[in-house]
Amino acid sequence: MALLLLLLAAVLPAAAVYLCCVRRHTGSAAAVVQRREPGQAEARGRSPPRSSWAPRLCGTGLRLFVHVANTAFGQICLLPLILRLENLLLMRSLDIHEDPTFIPEVAADITEDKSEAKSTADIIKQLLDARSDSPSNGFSFKGIKDYLECYQSGRLTPSQVAKNIIAVLEDCDKSTPPLRAIVQWDPEQIMLMAEASTTRYRNKCTLSYLDGIPVCLKEEFKVVPYHHRVGTVYLGTEPETEDATVAKKLREAGAIIIGVSNMHELGTGTTGCNPNRYHKIPRNPYKPNHFTGGSSSGSAAAVAAGLCPVAIGTDGGGSVRIPSSFCGVVGLKGTFGRISSRGSLPLTYSTVGVGPMCTSVVDAAIAYSILAGPDPPYPYGLKQPKATLSGMCAPDLKGLKLGVDWTFFKECDEEVLSICEKAVEHLQSLGANVVEVSLPEMEEVQAAHVICILSEMRDFLQPDFNKHFQEMNLDTRANLALASQFTALDYITANRQRTRSIRFLQDIFTTVHCILTPAVPSTAPRIYESDLLTGMNDSGFTVRSMRFMQLGNFTGIPGIVVPIGYSMAGLPIGFQVMAKWWDEAVLLRIGLKLEQFRCQTKKPSIYYDVLA
Repeated sequence: MALLLLLLAAVLPAAAVYLCCVRRHTGSAAAVVQRREPGQAEARGRSPPRSSWAPRLCGTGLRLFVHVANTAFGQICLLPLILRLENLLLMRSLDIHEDPTFIPEVAADITEDKSEAKSTADIIKQLLDARSDSPSNGFSFKGIKDYLECYQSGRLTPSQVAKNIIAVLEDCDKSTPPLRAIVQWDPEQIMLMAEASTTRYRNKCTLSYLDGIPVCLKEEFKVVPYHHRVGTVYLGTEPETEDATVAKKLREAGAIIIGVSNMHELGTGTTGCNPNRYHKIPRNPYKPNHFTGGSSSGSAAAVAAGLCPVAIGTDGGGSVRIPSSFCGVVGLKGTFGRISSRGSLPLTYSTVGVGPMCTSVVDAAIAYSILAGPDPPYPYGLKQPKATLSGMCAPDLKGLKLGVDWTFFKECDEEVLSICEKAVEHLQSLGANVVEVSLPEMEEVQAAHVICILSEMRDFLQPDFNKHFQEMNLDTRANLALASQFTALDYITANRQRTRSIRFLQDIFTTVHCILTPAVPSTAPRIYESDLLTGMNDSGFTVRSMRFMQLGNFTGIPGIVVPIGYSMAGLPIGFQVMAKWWDEAVLLRIGLKLEQFRCQTKKPSIYYDVLA
């Protein structure tokens, strides 16, 4: 025994010296590297991205994991193991020769002439008239058309509606459980905007179709006079004095900003779970014991609960489209740069898109037509083509080719797949031609998107991570600890993959107009009691919920999510359409037809009719 101990005492220090001071650590000649030929997709079969294995953590388990993840042991041993198991080290085994694309700003196709025979205003009028003529089948959300009819007929004024909304906002905070959709609101500000709108209606000089329409904006945007907290307890210590561009445009359109909406802290998750003292967890209006989705959680909940027909969110990894799907509303993510994000916290500059979340596709089209366009202080999208609504009034979908990668499409729960397949058949019945396509290298897209979004967040939040670590939610600390693992080489390789993926999509869009997928592979997950206290971290769910979203964020193409039905448990199920850069018009055209597929709209468990 003594001899064995003596041997160990001699061998262990020698091994430590060899590993630390002798053996090469910066690479290995035995490392297997897969070369990717420029412009040629990897031919390894049609396998979809692998599913995540990670467990759901909450309570004491989450606290322990966060503590260990931020120690030397966690950074050197635990997190590298997790990255390997999650296949997030995939990019390190690739030899990609394309130059990196750090910003997915793709020039418009100048070969196409999309000039409209009708003006946007005429198209919107025709769409609103058509919507009012359509028969109502049971419950329907109160949309922009309903507000306009009340104002124009004199049955209600914007001021009267504003008073109803203020009463509802007070009730929301007192209900059990509290809705927590709007986290900051000011009755005086609401009434000032409403009274100005009432005067304009009286004088018949309204500013736009949004005049007098209640809207809210995600707390990620600067909105006067609210605190720009971005879901935290430490940011926005003083009231904001300058509006974000989208807030400014909404004011100029005459909209009534009813407040700022809840969000997942710093946009770092897709559930909307935010247990800190200023926010709490917003509830899904369809099932209050389920999450809304995130990170634009409060925006989706506000629209689904009837507080407003239009809300604005940001989308870096599905953060508009996931909560829209979970809450049964329409969510549009514009082309990268289409809608200015100036005045929002630049958490991730290369993957984020801004978009409306609305009661209907027509409402989304109205909001989009007002918000889209170049913004000189914002560096992206300055050379974008004119935003149009061309084709939205077409009676059918004849002439459109819709691409489906069925292997990828089927990577979802059975009840989601069943209704989404029927939605594809519905689009076919309207004259669209469904074409099978192959979306190459989706596993690489998944890994590269995670690397880009987390690296950019970690970079921007480095001072906060140092100074306000203890004030952050536990899952935020866990995600930023994971982000610390990525290197400059990882980030550059991920952006080389972006170049490849953009090129593949450019080729695909020469044969089809759109790509169809389910919105999210599952319905909204359940909220547990422990989540209310400590929050939760479920990276497996996060990765899975972004499965159909990441391609749009990574390459900058636009996407729309439309509710098409409900699960057996009564939770909404959504369908996604993605198009080539700057072609939001075709998304809205197809989205309008998808709404016809939904045979009925179920009334949420929490719903306020502010026009009653």
